Amino acid sequence: MNKFRTKLLFALITLIIIVLIGLGIVLGQIFKNFYMDTFNSRIQKESRLLASSIQENGSLNDIDPSMIKELSDILDVRITILDKSGSVIEDTESVNPVLDSHQKQMINQIGDKWDVKDKNKKLVISGKEYRYYWYPLKKQDQSINGLLIMSTEVDALEKGTGQIWLVLTISLGLALILIIILGSRITARYTRPIESATNVAIELAKGNFRARTYEDRLDETSMLSTSINILARNLQEMVTSQEMQHDRLTTLVENMGSALLLIDQRGFVVLTNRTFREFFNLKESQLKKVRYHEVIHYQQVNKLVEEIFMTEDRVRKQILLPHRLERKHYEVYGAPIIGQNDEWKGIVVVFHDITELKNLEQMRKDFVANVSHELKTPITSIKGFSETLLDGAMNDKETLKSFLEIILTESDRLQSLIQDLLELSKIEKHGFELSIEKQNVSDLVGEVLPILKDKADKKGISIHTRFRAEGVAEIDPYRLKQVFINLISNAIVYTPMGGDVTISTDEDADQVHVSIIDNGIGISEEELPRIFERFYRVDKARSRNSGGTGLGLAIVKHIIEAHEGRIEVTSEVNKGTSFTVSLYKIFPEQTFGE
Repeated sequence: MNKFRTKLLFALITLIIIVLIGLGIVLGQIFKNFYMDTFNSRIQKESRLLASSIQENGSLNDIDPSMIKELSDILDVRITILDKSGSVIEDTESVNPVLDSHQKQMINQIGDKWDVKDKNKKLVISGKEYRYYWYPLKKQDQSINGLLIMSTEVDALEKGTGQIWLVLTISLGLALILIIILGSRITARYTRPIESATNVAIELAKGNFRARTYEDRLDETSMLSTSINILARNLQEMVTSQEMQHDRLTTLVENMGSALLLIDQRGFVVLTNRTFREFFNLKESQLKKVRYHEVIHYQQVNKLVEEIFMTEDRVRKQILLPHRLERKHYEVYGAPIIGQNDEWKGIVVVFHDITELKNLEQMRKDFVANVSHELKTPITSIKGFSETLLDGAMNDKETLKSFLEIILTESDRLQSLIQDLLELSKIEKHGFELSIEKQNVSDLVGEVLPILKDKADKKGISIHTRFRAEGVAEIDPYRLKQVFINLISNAIVYTPMGGDVTISTDEDADQVHVSIIDNGIGISEEELPRIFERFYRVDKARSRNSGGTGLGLAIVKHIIEAHEGRIEVTSEVNKGTSFTVSLYKIFPEQTFGE
């Protein structure tokens, strides 16, 4: 229909353009001729008037040059006056009373026709076209006394005709634009109802029942438009409820947190959801007309489906399946689908991901085991030495002092463990908040170093500082001291005698960076992901002998996360470890734990 409208409008516009061009040419020629005739008539009258004025003044020698010059400027022409012998009496464009080439050619063309009044001719000189007019000057006895010549360039006349053509072009162009606009509207007015009805019929055929056509009650096409709209509304009402139910079911199935698989009675895959496809790394195109065992390569799942086919009963099992680089625990529930009259429809299998629950359960077990293990050693030591003292060793002063020192050391270890557990619990508590203030991070590191100086001196470890920037940031000073004490203390513990620990600070536009680098035993690549776990130790014997609880790095991680910062670790076995803490200069407006 657009094609038909375009053709109709194109034919109409082409016809109008042809008519306007022809009309423009005719009108332009008429206006040009009228302009030239008017110009010739004006010059002839003006030349006659000027000649009469000169004749009334008497002799040609009495002509006022200033008056001639003024008339030349007013009329925009060149005025030349010749005497009877052909000599120049006055010329408005030359002070030399000698005929120039321009004047000579005009005189040659005039010849002996001095007595012919009001004649004009064209003259081409050096590529320029001139039009000139002459009028004889007579004495009182009607004898020719001289000749008046008025000349002008044709270009000057062409400017006038050019303006006429410009006005005509603009006028006809505006008329064409107006006609095109009106023609488009008129064409659209009569083709729009049919075009709209055709488009709606096409959309209905495609299944788009929301399409509606244009209705005009005053137009002959209104019955067609109304009928099509009634048909479209009826069809839409018929499919709306079906689409609604389909959308609800699709949304529910696709957004289920559990993986869903629907198999028909022949074993072909009928329906899957996004969770299932992501877990088994499948695309929808791979699931068309395939049986379940062709896309599921886990024998445990296939056996479960086979069991349902054989027993026609519900089955629930917990299975462990590999997923990329990890393994996930699933509770798989399968049930047969039985239709009316006990008709076998297929099987539905649902995979519930219980990996997080299993991990939490394992974490709880590990935590209890680790805490029990950490408490067992000091409690056993305290109990053993206490019993020994009560059995009589307390009477020996040296033994008493030695045992009491051991009991005190183990008590300190117990107190440190309990304090770290309480601290970790407090940090992980929902709604935990920091006491933020603007602080110089380099100064904060400097305040920590005296606390650890004795520990470093006992091992002959040199601590070097490279503060490249003050690093003013919005932080919680008390919590950050805990971070630096833990990190520097670990660097001292895991660095051999006579080693080096380097602490440096740097900053960029948004963050302050603090690095603690040692040349100690290092951490293997396999152990790096686990160093922030509770009670995890790289060197268990050394850390326990140093009094460590295995909770320090877990506390460090939670404090850095509370600051919305990050901590990065790089390490190489037997070469050293580097911890880098990055903190925002302006603390983000968030509360940890929310």
